[in-house]
Amino acid sequence: MPNKKLTGSFVALVTPFDKTGQVDFGAFRELLGFHERNGTGAILIMGSTGETSLLSPEEKKAIIVETAKMKTAGMPLFYGCTGNNTDTTIANVNFARDHGADGAILAAPAYICASEGDIERFFLDVADATSLPLGIYNNPPRVKTDLHWDNLIRIFKHPNYVVHKESTTRVGQVAQVLAARTDVSVMCCDSPNLGLVVPTMSLGGHGTANMTGNLAPAELATISKPWTGYAEAEGFKNAYLGLLPLLHYTYSAINPVAVKSLMKAVGLPVGDLRRPLTNLEGEALAKGVRIIQELGLDKRYAYKIQPLSAIAA
Repeated sequence: MPNKKLTGSFVALVTPFDKTGQVDFGAFRELLGFHERNGTGAILIMGSTGETSLLSPEEKKAIIVETAKMKTAGMPLFYGCTGNNTDTTIANVNFARDHGADGAILAAPAYICASEGDIERFFLDVADATSLPLGIYNNPPRVKTDLHWDNLIRIFKHPNYVVHKESTTRVGQVAQVLAARTDVSVMCCDSPNLGLVVPTMSLGGHGTANMTGNLAPAELATISKPWTGYAEAEGFKNAYLGLLPLLHYTYSAINPVAVKSLMKAVGLPVGDLRRPLTNLEGEALAKGVRIIQELGLDKRYAYKIQPLSAIAA
């Protein structure tokens, strides 16, 4: 990855499946091209939006190998590489490094509910064992462990860490990390329920690590552009307020149920969710389609939408 701070819209991509339920690499290429044409700054593959916990180890390796061949200089590809322990995570990260990844995003290992001190050591041990640029996803709703800004600031002194995604509701945490003037890009989740996007960007954040960009990439690129003056702030305000209905919709069901269901409904090549997850149907799905149409996104992106009567049936 070029020695350049990540900024803008960092989209957590869905994992596309074909009609047989297998990973669809042709669709991956199409989706990556869609994002590059519409201003996405970087892509995360195999995050929670990518149904990573539902992929087999063999599928994860194949996804890294094949999608890394599709990357371009203008849009870095990061991969979710968290394993169930430190050694597995190190192996995952170095596999990604050896096969062309630009970076890896790590969360605390799920289910073990480790202490903050143990997870701080986990992040540092992984960083010591690789040369790949790394990011941290502080996401306590998914993994229980919640890192305090003191933990994060100490971790970010390690030169391998380049990006932080915050998914708590603590504006103060984002402020403290930014005030510490670490070298990492400070980003936040795009969920309007967390309430982090406005304060993060106004305090000097570098972008958003989002999943609504799967459906509205250009709009998220505007929302995620760092503020250098009034023009960016005004563009942010207009885009963010306008997109609120879609932001609320994409977080109306556990990620990625709403976003992937709606992507399929508008004609993007994503396939179905992997069992036991199921796609939204009926009125729950039709509501999302109406939002897409009311915002004019169907015309902007030439989405191919069935009649609402058929979707809601």
